[in-house]
Amino acid sequence: MSVSTPPKLLGQHTCFGGTVGFYSHPSQACQGEMKFSVYQPPQAKAELVPVLYFLSGLTCTEENFMAKAGAQQFAAKHGLLLVAPDTSPRRANIPGEADDWDFGTGAGFYVDATTEPWRSHYRMYSYVVDELPALIAAHFPVQQDRQGVFGHSMGGHGALVCALRNGDRYLSVSAFAPITAPMQCPWGQKAFTNYLGADPKTWRDYDASELVLTAPSNRPILIDQGTADPFLEQLLPHVFEQACAKVGQPLILRMQAEYDHGYYFISTFIEDHIRHHADILWK
Repeated sequence: MSVSTPPKLLGQHTCFGGTVGFYSHPSQACQGEMKFSVYQPPQAKAELVPVLYFLSGLTCTEENFMAKAGAQQFAAKHGLLLVAPDTSPRRANIPGEADDWDFGTGAGFYVDATTEPWRSHYRMYSYVVDELPALIAAHFPVQQDRQGVFGHSMGGHGALVCALRNGDRYLSVSAFAPITAPMQCPWGQKAFTNYLGADPKTWRDYDASELVLTAPSNRPILIDQGTADPFLEQLLPHVFEQACAKVGQPLILRMQAEYDHGYYFISTFIEDHIRHHADILWK
């Protein structure tokens, strides 16, 4: 189905003068139904506004961010349209797809899988970078040339990768507790081996700490990381910090004392991130 066909509205709620909507559509990239949520700020009733994509973490759906982050009030203040896609295809009828919480369903890792049986459906990179933005541009009041991306954990990894690989598309980027060096941590190694194959050389295009060495951006990257995060050995923020320092990549890495990995942490600093993107996207 073409992106010219409107997505199906599943539910809608008024929020801070705008609307939160939940949608589904048949995805060509993922060869099945995909879902996403959209917050349209009040400004979108009268003009085209910049669009900010949020990529969620392991086990999440298109609902978690909209329900828990408290982002809508700040998106309304700054006039940003928010989009949060699901984290993987669902019910693709792949054996074992729902066996693990950190791989398969709810864990697409924002890569285009190249191995069987995942390659036909698990193409989240193409979905997030190409298909979904085209759909949003066709059916929502956005300035397509003013896009930003941010995310959390696995989604923070996705946001960094998407921005570093597509500097011409994403004008702003930030992340909460991102997996910054997936080639060096168990979560990333498990996902990459199964989605991309056993050769680590094929993994580099999806590792922010590798990408920034050859494709740094002149745009600042904002990262918030809790010091009480139980997954620090998976996230490796200082590996990314060192890589950025090598190539002069502007990085604002804020180690937040006593904060952990969840949405209490995200909601505490979400205003800073929305402002970070608004300052760039509205220039």
